[in-house]
Amino acid sequence: MNEHGGGGLVNEHGAAEKAHQALRERGATLAVAESLTGGLLAATLVDVPGASATFRGSVTAYATEVKSSVLGVDEGLLAVHGPVHPVVARQMAEGVRRLLGATYGLATTGVAGPEPQDGRAVGTVYVAVAGPGGSLVASPELSGTRDTIRSGAVSAALELLLDRVAVEDHSR
Repeated sequence: MNEHGGGGLVNEHGAAEKAHQALRERGATLAVAESLTGGLLAATLVDVPGASATFRGSVTAYATEVKSSVLGVDEGLLAVHGPVHPVVARQMAEGVRRLLGATYGLATTGVAGPEPQDGRAVGTVYVAVAGPGGSLVASPELSGTRDTIRSGAVSAALELLLDRVAVEDHSR
C-alpha cells in the first residue's frame, strides 16, 4: 500500500510527476477532458505538488451532450457511433486543448462497467492526446473491476501523453 491507500496509484502518481516534469521542461501546458474516469485523471495530475505550473484545468464530460456542447465533439458522430469511439476521444482532446488554451489536450472515454454501453463491452477504452504535432488515439486492453478499468485508463492516458511529448520533442 502507498500513501494513497491503494496499490495502483503509485504508477499513476509517478507517471503524473513525469508528465509535469516533461511539460515544465518544454514550457508546455495540459488540459484534460474526461468521461469514464470522471475526474480521476485530473485528480491524479493535481495530486502532484507544483501542478499549477503546467495543468490548465479539466472538463468532466460524463453526459454525451456535454461532449458536443462544451468540447465540440461532432453531434453526428455521437449519434451514429455513441460516446465510446476513437474519433470521439480525439475530438475531446482537441476540444479541451482549444477550450482551455493548452499546449496539449488529453482525453478519456470508454466503458468502465458494470454493464456494456451502446453495444460496447466493459473495458472498451479510448485515450487521446492532441498537441502541436497533431492527435493520437490509443485503445488499451483493460479488464477487471470498474475501479481497475478507470485506473488503467488514467495510466494509459498519462503514458500516451508522455510518449507524445517525447516524440514531439525529438522532432524539433
